[in-house]
Amino acid sequence: MKTVSSAAPMAQPPTMADGGLPSKGVSLPEYVYGRLREDIFDMRLLPGDQITETEVAACFNVSRTPVREALQRLQSDGLMQGYVRGGWEVVPVDFKRFEELYEMRRLIENFAVNKLCAGLAGAGGVDAALIEQQKAIWCVKPALRLSDGRLVATMDEQFHLALVRASGNQEIASAFERLTDRIRIVRRLDFMYGDCVQSTYEEHAAILREIGAHDADAAVRLMTTHIEDGHVDVTQITLHRLHSARLSNGAQRLPYVQVKVMRQA
Repeated sequence: MKTVSSAAPMAQPPTMADGGLPSKGVSLPEYVYGRLREDIFDMRLLPGDQITETEVAACFNVSRTPVREALQRLQSDGLMQGYVRGGWEVVPVDFKRFEELYEMRRLIENFAVNKLCAGLAGAGGVDAALIEQQKAIWCVKPALRLSDGRLVATMDEQFHLALVRASGNQEIASAFERLTDRIRIVRRLDFMYGDCVQSTYEEHAAILREIGAHDADAAVRLMTTHIEDGHVDVTQITLHRLHSARLSNGAQRLPYVQVKVMRQA
């Protein structure tokens, strides 16, 4: 979404050139991976939906080999699980797993906030410019705030990633990016179907003010509440709501979601 001073931007999904083909320089496995990943995150492909390599290959006009590579990568991401005879299923929502991921998120972000407060107070080792970039986005008057939930959801991810990156530990930042990928499927729902856009602006601005004041205790308290409130919201999401969200959005069933795969006991 924006350029940062000392960290690579979050990877964007592959795009299509005219005619529905991969853009120049994008491999077929990367193309299929990006398309399927966005279908999952945009709730066109829902938890529990079952597909086959053959149907996906036919839909994207590629062979089964790049499809299989893409699905295996999605399995590594925790988004798909494979069965026999080329059958795959979008991983069902597991709230116990999300609880553990949110606990990990809280630990990482509170570590980052503590380090940022110390670094900005004179200890060094943090990226102050990255924090200033976030202030320019979130510490704005209400009239300048964006209202598009989908866009603000992406900005929200970038805010939290920026704080962790700015703390200076790139190994932790890499781990946090992977965690962000794993919770995105439910995290987006609160922005697209909930009512958290304005509160997100207010809470992010408050966290940034406390970081700027080098008040680690206050910043950690605000961050903890911010994350826990978000967790409460996403744990209320059910498969029924996911399906209802797709129906209310007027989305049609994807052409490659046509079968029920028989699982092997």
